[in-house]
Parts: sequence; C-alpha cells; structure tokens
Amino acid sequence: MPYARIALPLAVALAACHPQATAMTSWPKLDDKLLADAAATFNWRLGTPTALAITRDGAVLFRRTPPRDFASDLYELSADGALRTLVTAADLLGAADEHLSDAEKARRERTRTATRGVVDIGVSEDGVTVMVPLGDKLHLIHRGSGVRTTIDPGGPAYDPHLSPDGTTVAFVRDGDVWVVAAGGKARQLTHHPAGFEYGVADFAAQEELRRTRGFWWAPDSKRIVLQRSDLRKIETLYVADPRHNDRPPVPFRYPRAGTPNAIVDLGVVDIRSPGEIRWLTWDHVRYEYLVSVHWEPGAPLSALVIDRDQQDLALLVFDPATGASKPIVTEHDDAWLNVDVGAPHWLEDGSGFLWMTEASGGWVLERRAADGALVRALTAPELGLRELIGADAKGAIVSASADPVRQDVWRIPLDGGAPVRLSDGDGVAHATIAKHGSLVIDTLLHAGGHKIVAITRAGVRDLPSAAERPGLVPTTVLETVALAGRTHHVAVTRPRTFDPARRYPVLLKVYAGPHFVMVEDGLDAYVMDQWYADAGFIVVRADGRGTPHRGRAWERTILKDLITIPLEDQVAALQAVGARHPELDMARVGVFGWSFGGYFSTLAILRRPDIFKAAIAGAPVIDWTLYDTAYTERYMKTPQANPDGYKTTSALTYAAQLERPLLVIHGITDDNVHFAHTLALIEALYVAGKRAEVITLSATHMVPDPKLNFAREQVQVDFFRQHLGAP
Repeated sequence: MPYARIALPLAVALAACHPQATAMTSWPKLDDKLLADAAATFNWRLGTPTALAITRDGAVLFRRTPPRDFASDLYELSADGALRTLVTAADLLGAADEHLSDAEKARRERTRTATRGVVDIGVSEDGVTVMVPLGDKLHLIHRGSGVRTTIDPGGPAYDPHLSPDGTTVAFVRDGDVWVVAAGGKARQLTHHPAGFEYGVADFAAQEELRRTRGFWWAPDSKRIVLQRSDLRKIETLYVADPRHNDRPPVPFRYPRAGTPNAIVDLGVVDIRSPGEIRWLTWDHVRYEYLVSVHWEPGAPLSALVIDRDQQDLALLVFDPATGASKPIVTEHDDAWLNVDVGAPHWLEDGSGFLWMTEASGGWVLERRAADGALVRALTAPELGLRELIGADAKGAIVSASADPVRQDVWRIPLDGGAPVRLSDGDGVAHATIAKHGSLVIDTLLHAGGHKIVAITRAGVRDLPSAAERPGLVPTTVLETVALAGRTHHVAVTRPRTFDPARRYPVLLKVYAGPHFVMVEDGLDAYVMDQWYADAGFIVVRADGRGTPHRGRAWERTILKDLITIPLEDQVAALQAVGARHPELDMARVGVFGWSFGGYFSTLAILRRPDIFKAAIAGAPVIDWTLYDTAYTERYMKTPQANPDGYKTTSALTYAAQLERPLLVIHGITDDNVHFAHTLALIEALYVAGKRAEVITLSATHMVPDPKLNFAREQVQVDFFRQHLGAP
C-alpha cells in the first residue's frame, strides 16, 4: 500500500466536469497558474536532489532533475564541500532513447520512482568506481579521472549491482543471475527450473517490506547470495490496457489475501563456479517472508525473516559453507511487528549490530553483540524513535521526535551517552542516508520551504536544489482536539480571502491508513490544500488511531478492522473542529483521498452519509480479499481467520446504501490496487440500482504525467463545487 504519497495524478476524462458549477458567480476564480505550476513540477518535487550513495571518502553522490523535466543527472558533493557534475543522462544515452522493460517499470512503481535518466547507481567499496545503468548499457565511471568504461551486457540487465571491488556487475535476466566484467561477455550463473525465479525480490517484498533486490554480493566479491522464489502456487494476474489493445497484457505474480505466497529461500553461488549453489536453510513454514539480507565486511551473512501473520520474527545468522542457520534474536507481538525501520544494522568493526524493538510499547534502539546478546539500550521510549538510518564511528543516526507532527535527526552515541540533535528543530527532518561519516538531512521547514543539507567533514553544506518554489505560503494552522481523553492533531486551511462572516463547505483530505501521517509541521505540505481553499472551501486533515508515531497501543487499535476506528476518529475530529470554528459548514462536507485514502472516502460516503455529502475515491481498495497478502494480512489476518472482519471492511457490503454523490477515479493498468476493485464496486452498485461517476485512466497507481495532474484537480474541485454549494 502506498504509504508515502496521496496526491497522485488522476483524470483526463473531463466528461465528469459540470459547466454549470463553474458558471456560478459566487465561486472564486481558480488559480490556474498555481495548478499549472504544480502539474509541471510534479508538485515542486522535480529539481530536488536525491542522495544515492556516500563513498568511503565521505562524498555524497546524488541525482537531480531540472525543475520541469523528469530526466536525472548524477552529481557529487565531496566531503570537503566541492560540487561537480559526475555524469549526465545525455552523456550516457547520446542519441539513443531510454527503453524500460516491464519488470523495470514495475520495480520503479514499487519504489515510487517517477524520474528517468540516472535513477540508481552502484559504488565500489573503496569509492573509486561508480556504476550507472542506463540505455541497455552499464557504465563504469572512475571518480578520480572521470574516465568512463561502457559494458554491454548482451541483453536486458535487470537490477544490476556492482561488486564491492568494482570489477564486476551482477544482474538478472529472465529469472536467472548473470555477471559481466569490463571487456568480457556476460556469464549466466544460475539456471532456474520452470515455475521458479532467481535473484528477484517477490512482489510482497518489493511493495510491502521495502526490499527491492533479490541478490547481494559477498564482501569478497567472489560470491553472491541470491533469493530463490517458488512461484508455482501464486496467482498470475494480467494487466491489460484496452486503450492500447495492440499491446499484450502484462502478467504479474500477485498474491491476494488468503492465497499462497512465493516460497522463498536463499542460496550462495561462487561466481567462479556457476551452477553450484549452496542452499541456506531455515524453518520456512514458520517464517514465510524474507524481510532483509545483510552481508557486510566484518559481519556474518544474516537475514531477517518473519511469519505470515507478521507476529513472530527472527534474525538468522548463516554459515555460507554449510547452509546452516541459527536465530540470534527473536521477537513476538500479539498484533503485528513493524519491520521496515532500518534494523538490523551491523557495525563496521564486526562487534555486533544495532537493533530496534517496540516491545516496551515505544521504540527503543539497542546495541547487541554479534551473538545477539543485549549490550545496552541506547535510547528511552520518550525520545520518540522512528527509524534507524545508519551508523558511523561516532554513533547511530536516527530519526525521532516526541511530537507527532515534527521530526528531527539525532546521533545516538554507541557507549550509551546522551542523544545529539543534528537537525535544527525546524519542521520535519528526515535523514535519507548516512555512511562513512557523512549524512544527508532533508527538512520540510515549519514556515514553508524545503532544505536538504549534507553533513560531511567540511561541515554543513547545502545539497543544491533546482526545484521551483510554490507561488504562495499556505494559511494552514495546526491544532489539537481532545477525543475521549486522546489528543488528535488536525490541520485547517482557510482561503487567503477568508471572510469570518461566511460559512464555507468543508473538504476532508484523508489517508487514515497505517504507516502514514497527514498532519505535519511543514507548510509546503499544504500548498494544494490552499489551492482548494482558495477555490471556496475550508480544507481539514486529521490523524487518528492506527497511524504511526503515537506508540504501539495507538497504532494497533485497527487490528482486524481497518475502517471502523479510523472512520470514527476522522468524523469525531472533524466535528470537534467544526464545533470550534463556526465558519465550517458541517452540513456540507466532502471527503477525498487516493489509495487507502480512496478506500476511506468510499467507506465514508457509504457508511456515514449523515456526515459526508460527496466523496472522491482515487484508486480505492474496495474489498481486502483483492489486495496483497503482506499488507492486508498484517492488519486483517487472513480471510479464513477473520471472515467477519473482511465483510465489515468491504465497500461491497454497503454498496446498496449509497445515497450521496461518489466519483471514482482509477488507472486501468494499476498493478498495485488493481482496477478489479473499481469494477467490483461498479457491479455491486449496478445490481443495487445505484450508480457513481467513474473516470478511467490509461495509467498505473503512480502517474506523474503533468496533464493528468492538472486535469485531476480541475475535475475534483468542480465535482465538489457542484455537490456542496458555494460559501
């Protein structure tokens, strides 16, 4: 489930627009320039630097596009603060076009990568050689001299990775692992049986466990540990694009809730002895998901595994020579365990690793010995720990905050000393990468703006951005409301021409799902809220139970029911804000969101028509039996174990109750929330004698196309204007 973005492109089918709405003289004029700028700049994200690697000498390598173009180039900020262009996409492509395979398109969909050109790189352990895959070629760049060597892999090269010694690139082709060196021909290391795949992360890992790769180099550059996936029992779904019916459907192995997953294990192959694989063993029946694999210098080969219900995990250490494994850490949670937090992180000196645990009710960072024994707890739950980014000789780099709407970056001394704040406390700061004594901090500033800095031995240096800035500063005010003794955070955005004597229709902009917050203390997050507000609305956001950063109990109240408590909390927060501010016309409330937010909006209009008078659902989950195993079963468990919960949370259960206007927008080639969800809803409404407006796109779940972004906002604001009425 996409937990990091909600504002995704929508419709080009303007048939859903209603000219009579825009003809009403009481509506303010739309800010077309701001909308055009937002679409052309991908909501001002284009031009923002993205750190890709930190070299052994502390240099930061980052990609960046122009402000209105999706093609990224590669830059270097040295540890001494010098900036240079390492290579451009045009340099590497020349007159050739960039063609992506279906597998690569899917991988970028999983990582939410909208840019092209230089997207991913590899760096040798000594930092001398950089590998850039682009244009069906693999390009090796010597950082010192700038000399480039081009490797032709002789065919498609999916997910290439450079060996630590910088001499060889491994990649996947047609479900097998290959290697190629400069001046040589590609060699096939594995030969998979029918129904199997080697070296590729399965769908559940890519989409829900934050693991996008399926093989890893050994520190000695002579061996590779690879994932073997038995796909024979997984359903194959076919995603077709009827708008381009000359193209064949694309098959995807997609495990829907309650159906079989890939059977995954690991093997070690010596690149000097292709075909000879030492398979690694563990209790695969108990631990179905492979979360992460680690093989760093000075550390053992290890893997984090978790059971299907995601209630039991184990950190395993392997003997690559025999294939034997032993658990050195195990944990259990009666609801579920969160594993996408950056742990374990093995220390460079081989003395042990850093571990994060939520067993006490709040996240704690621990230092553990190589055998898993606890050395000491490094933080207290009161710090508000959220993610482990990395570590250096001075300590661990983490993100944390006791304030749910803010975040800072901290260094945690490994000897148990007091945490040291590295960010400046102004807004929402994320450490995006930390290694070899350097790190990058990306901050959404409290008063507006976006700042990215690198901390190196030269001090703090800006990572230069080419991004444009929005042409306004939102009026958004953050507030808290008390609900049954709980404190909930809300954000309220009023028109810049706000008249306190008028009563405004209200828009609830919502996600309301796990692992994502809508209310944060950085004004640039609310630029498009301001566009809607200036169009004649007051826009409200709220975060309720089930969202992160409020402790284990708060987050796990949604166990086995993903809608009842989130809907209850959103309605209660909205009503509390409405009671406090009479300018909010609570008789005219609309709700809109994308993905889980689209799911919420659908259920909101079906179950609470007394509150919501119109809804827009973008790419909504309609029935959880149609969504993937790893996400759905983490919260809902399987349909077989929780049949009543699946019925309670399905929009199909309430389709016959529709009595308010509903607009559904969905990409027909969406390979995350498949278009089957919307088709199921349309049919259920049809059978019940109900109907909704539907806009279909020739698009996936993530659509960066500027014209689709522009059309989405126009369609949505017009829909709400028609059905909610003017201030």
